[in-house]
Amino acid sequence: MSTNNFPPIEKQLEIIKRGTSEIIPENELIEKLKKAEKQNKPLNIKLGCDPTRPDLHLGHSVVLRKLTQFQQLGHQAILIIGDFTGMIGDPSGRNATRPPLTFEEARENAKSYWEQASKILDPKKTKIVYNSDWLGKMKFEDVIKLSSHYTVARMLERDDFTKRYKTGIPISMHEILYPLAQAYDSVAIESDVELGGTDQKFNLLVGRDIQKEYGLEPQVILTMPLLVGTDGVEKMSKSYDNYIGIDDSPQEIFGRTLSIPDNLIYTYYELTTDVSVEELAEIKISLEDNSSNPRDIKRTLAKRLVTMYHSEEAANKAQDEFDKIFIKKDVPDEIPEKEFSKSSKMNIIDLIVDVQFAPSKGEARRLVQQGGVSINGNKITDITEEIIFDGEKIFKVGKRKFIKLIAK
Repeated sequence: MSTNNFPPIEKQLEIIKRGTSEIIPENELIEKLKKAEKQNKPLNIKLGCDPTRPDLHLGHSVVLRKLTQFQQLGHQAILIIGDFTGMIGDPSGRNATRPPLTFEEARENAKSYWEQASKILDPKKTKIVYNSDWLGKMKFEDVIKLSSHYTVARMLERDDFTKRYKTGIPISMHEILYPLAQAYDSVAIESDVELGGTDQKFNLLVGRDIQKEYGLEPQVILTMPLLVGTDGVEKMSKSYDNYIGIDDSPQEIFGRTLSIPDNLIYTYYELTTDVSVEELAEIKISLEDNSSNPRDIKRTLAKRLVTMYHSEEAANKAQDEFDKIFIKKDVPDEIPEKEFSKSSKMNIIDLIVDVQFAPSKGEARRLVQQGGVSINGNKITDITEEIIFDGEKIFKVGKRKFIKLIAK
């Protein structure tokens, strides 16, 4: 008979608790770990994701890394792709109805999601399931039965629903069904532990209640903190442009990591890397030591993150490139080129948009006015300036965007 060789319960708890916000309830988790050891049977660890966007960032990695830790402890990681719930739209943290996805959009996003998530999870040990496999087959009488297990009053206790109800912002019936649909996922896979961000706490608790109603042992809830973005204010999000993408280039990961505020360095080490508990303690001491330079600790973090998602070689190259641009004020060795008709000209705002260094003329105008645009090292601050294409020019926008303008 094969054995899972689970580590001692105390060791498992130490790893599971690292960076965790809440375990609800912890005593039940301990009992489940004991039962798994006794029966030599891994726990089912659930993480549900609605692939609303095809790209992941370090904020998403926090809960994915926790799922990986359970994997490494010998438990079964189950990643539920919400291709069905994605068509409803998770109302968590929303002050308005979230636009739903089509089934095709959800499935397409899911492919990209898994390609990136597999940089963190062990693909061979991860069970991937789609909740359309059971939710899509439910009859209307099944939906009524599921709905009968929860009250409207309980649903309105949800913070975002409460705020919208009090301020007269509409709450659609399909949004009320979302937590129930997600909860039924836990029934379908017989989840022992469900992971999620702190903003998912209500949904995860509904799953616990619905499992009881269907005669199952309720899952334990484990929530992880929401990673604050590079701006040091808002949670990491593409919408706030304060993210570090898992699929970003080594240079982008390195540069964006160095832009995080010093007070977030420890949190990033704890939540986004696999440094040991001992290393974490040393990092904390170094950060509290006035003789240490936080910049050096941040550079090590940046190299570690690039190594994790690319390679050590890419990390060294990204660091050299960063130093060349920002310390020596040089131009990168490899930059894209774009050809223009010789002696032709273009307004600076139109040029920024044309080379895709800004999504709109409004954003391009802001970059010029803030002094973030230069040609051959000379700042351009006049939004009406016309650029004449003659010879070669190095066009720089922001801190890391370069392109060579070639006149032909």
